[in-house]
Amino acid sequence: MTSYEGVHSTVLVRVGSRSAQIDSQLAPTVQAIWDCGFDTFTCCQDLAESNADWPETLPHMAEWVKSRRGWMLIDFPVDSGLAFLSAVANAGPRDAFYVRMTHWAAPDAWDVKVKPMDAAMFKEALPSKFRLQLLQVSFPAYDLPELTQRLRDHAAGRSVPPAPADWSTVGR
Repeated sequence: MTSYEGVHSTVLVRVGSRSAQIDSQLAPTVQAIWDCGFDTFTCCQDLAESNADWPETLPHMAEWVKSRRGWMLIDFPVDSGLAFLSAVANAGPRDAFYVRMTHWAAPDAWDVKVKPMDAAMFKEALPSKFRLQLLQVSFPAYDLPELTQRLRDHAAGRSVPPAPADWSTVGR
């Protein structure tokens, strides 16, 4: 796993044979993710800070960069990302945190996307061939403590029985 070195301070995280310099605010969470056996690609503790210079060369990205202040990101292989989401959901109550992570219309809803990748993006001599490679999870920084705790609970074998959620913030 890599981080955006040079933008945020990093710390070395080691779990088994895995090790990487990880943005310091995300280091305990990435350690918990790896402790659960999930794979990751990249992470970022503040998307606006990491991409602050984009509008200089990509003016159309200015609003996006502004909107990402205080938002974190973790990229996963698709299967690991889905397992991560299930683990986090099952390790806590179906509360406002759960609604944010599962419903796109919730206030401060997590931005979860599966990104198809074309092999030709990296080797332009190849014909286009798309495959699902990346599940990207972006969430508000204030969710980090709960996220980390739920991962630790999952790793310890603790889960919360299914129960109804309060969907009033999304009109259900």
